[in-house]
Amino acid sequence: MTKDGNFKKVVRRHAKETGQRYTEALTDLEGLNDRIHHEPDGDRLLVHLRDRYGIDAVAATRLSVHKTYVFRIDRGDGAPWIARAFPPARPFSDVEGDAAVLRFLEQHDYPAERLAVDDAVSDFDGSAVLVTEFVEHTALPAGEGFAIMADLLGRLHALPFDESVSRPGGASGEDPSRMGTPRQDLLAGLAFLDAVDTKVGAADRERFEQLLEQVRSADDADGLPEGLLHGNLLHAPDHAVMGPNGPVAINWKASGRGPRLADLAFLLWGTGNWAPSRSTNEEHVNAVVTAYRKHVELTDEELDRLEAVMYIRPLYLVCIGYRRDLMNGVPFDEWWFIEPPEYIASTAAAARAAFRR
Repeated sequence: MTKDGNFKKVVRRHAKETGQRYTEALTDLEGLNDRIHHEPDGDRLLVHLRDRYGIDAVAATRLSVHKTYVFRIDRGDGAPWIARAFPPARPFSDVEGDAAVLRFLEQHDYPAERLAVDDAVSDFDGSAVLVTEFVEHTALPAGEGFAIMADLLGRLHALPFDESVSRPGGASGEDPSRMGTPRQDLLAGLAFLDAVDTKVGAADRERFEQLLEQVRSADDADGLPEGLLHGNLLHAPDHAVMGPNGPVAINWKASGRGPRLADLAFLLWGTGNWAPSRSTNEEHVNAVVTAYRKHVELTDEELDRLEAVMYIRPLYLVCIGYRRDLMNGVPFDEWWFIEPPEYIASTAAAARAAFRR
């Protein structure tokens, strides 16, 4: 079979596994780069913000090499803003959903970033732009980060249900076509792998197939108790910072209604010791559990499925990294996201024991 024929076979398989038509699956795989990568021009963004809001926007500073669409906007007439000019593939309605979540959180006095203006979403060269107030901040206090983030998650998951923030959430959403519940992370993972299937060499084929099967068979947390999720509350200072009045959760792109365990499982996954090999840090696990259960108690089913659900985001990270490195022609060396399996098993066991004390 030709290389083109092999890819067509992969597309047909992808369509079957994701419930898409062939043409949809083809677009899913071939359109990844255009959907994910977006580097808006900062100077043009300044002009847009001046025209839209009448502010004296004087400088746009890109804040991350990974999120190339996020800018700090310094102003000559007031405090700085944050402007997120999302990839054009992200629908305007999704960004309006971000704003709705932030309005809801402000109504409930939850410590999140605040919208810069009432009309905080605008169109800029086909991209939806969200503007929020810049949070003057420092890093979370050393040794307290996990407890602080767990408390933020517990408070979030305990908030009452509201139809205005009922959109599905919890998936990372780097691919705007795969936003929603944590299951979308697994479907995105399949797309990342299937997009490079025909580029995998014979020496790496067995491990690649094992990874595919891990993603296909992963527990997506469906059916578990739900809450309003942040979707990515692990990394400080990217998603949690210490503001003037205490901790603040930022970056709400992945937020929405979903299985609360997925949020907590990702935080627990991050508690371990990183070198020389991954190992469970019971002190960090206990700190997370103690802070979280001030607001929420997990059910027996959640505790039973914790180990399996802990794989969702790490699998996603392995898949996106595997595709990135293969496309760049470098060996992939981030298997530690999901290995050794003993680490995830022992961390889940420590969390279950802490919850049941």
